[in-house]
Amino acid sequence: MSTPVELLPNPTLRTEADYPFCPGCGHGPVLDALNEAMVKLELAPHEVVIVSDIGCSGLSDQYFTTSAFHGLHGRSITYATGIKLARPDLTVVVIMGDGGTGIGGAHMLSAARRNIGVTVLVLNNFNFGMTGGQHSTTTPEGFLTPTTPTGNLEAPLDICATVGVNGAAFSYRGTSFDHDLVDRIAEGITTEGFAMLDVWDLCTAYFVRNNKFGRRQIDTTMEALGLESGVLYRSDKPEFAAAYRRLAEGQHEGLRVKSVQATTTSTLQRRLHFVVAGSAGGRVRSAARLVATAAMQAGLWSAQRDDYPITVKSGHSVSEVIISPNEIHYSGVESPDVLVIVSDDGYGKAGPYLRSMDETDAVYVADGQPQPETAAKVITVDPASSEMRIPRASLALAMVSKAIHETDLVPFDLFEGTAGEGGFGEKNLELVAAGVALKSI
Repeated sequence: MSTPVELLPNPTLRTEADYPFCPGCGHGPVLDALNEAMVKLELAPHEVVIVSDIGCSGLSDQYFTTSAFHGLHGRSITYATGIKLARPDLTVVVIMGDGGTGIGGAHMLSAARRNIGVTVLVLNNFNFGMTGGQHSTTTPEGFLTPTTPTGNLEAPLDICATVGVNGAAFSYRGTSFDHDLVDRIAEGITTEGFAMLDVWDLCTAYFVRNNKFGRRQIDTTMEALGLESGVLYRSDKPEFAAAYRRLAEGQHEGLRVKSVQATTTSTLQRRLHFVVAGSAGGRVRSAARLVATAAMQAGLWSAQRDDYPITVKSGHSVSEVIISPNEIHYSGVESPDVLVIVSDDGYGKAGPYLRSMDETDAVYVADGQPQPETAAKVITVDPASSEMRIPRASLALAMVSKAIHETDLVPFDLFEGTAGEGGFGEKNLELVAAGVALKSI
């Protein structure tokens, strides 16, 4: 019988790589303090996610052995919020600069209002140090930058006061030189709710050079601005992710969530791709959704991805549906087995699909469209052959019904049954029947 191995706390969560920052830059000491805080809390790398965005601070995540997420400038808190909501068991730390704070200020406010349980380290050096030293939302009045060559006229943003009055559980203002920085970061991490640490440091490439600004000036500037240092806000407001889960417990019965149950077991052995391309407002997405739902009723996995313009009711509308006997990890479709082209707008988006298809695939195209250039079999459908008038806005459902009836993508009876559900069920069934009866030219 082997003796269990006792796991010792990690001596570091840093990689062996050296920081890339300029000599004298304050970012390195702050990251060292973060590492010491995580070690002090005995956090394992798999328990931590570091989220960053653009700027010198955005280089930080690669120097830790934790999980990491690197995103767009000013958007790091949004990613962190999603991670914390999905995995409340994780320690989520955001590293961002004063530039990202200004760009994503609304996200900072929202996270504070929610009191989402993430810890935000703002590496505040009063300028955009990666792109030339331009002034930021925290640049003090009178200070020189390339964009304020005669002195900054704007009042600097008080980040701590901003998050404090908006509900943050913890806020701290200090510098990269503070002896208690490790403890304050650890306190922020262990706070049950949103924690923000505004850590002032030095940009030796631009801000220090342009303003003869150093360690002593950090303290005097803070005092001159009337900004207090230390822990400024603490609250016991419930953390959002935990509170949300408690509120949602047992409430699913009251939500309008449609559950799809498998009624049969498909013998499908391979993944199938279906695309319908038409015009926005033409029920393209709803027709595709009937196909995806029928696939799930057949005991298959399905995924739908839609493409339409911001105008919603004008322009193109394209829906991709994947049907598979196995889990679907990527929802993109490059080469459909069946493609339905309903309108000019859809035809304009169909080119890449048509070029990728082969002789085993099928294209259903409404009469009046150009003859597609493709190796696939082309079935031209005549909407005028219907005994009932098919409105242009309903042509997608009719043509999809014909395609499903003539192919083996999903069982037609399941597709038809799904179409007949809900308040529009009777009208849908009329369109399904009319679509099946459409003649091919």
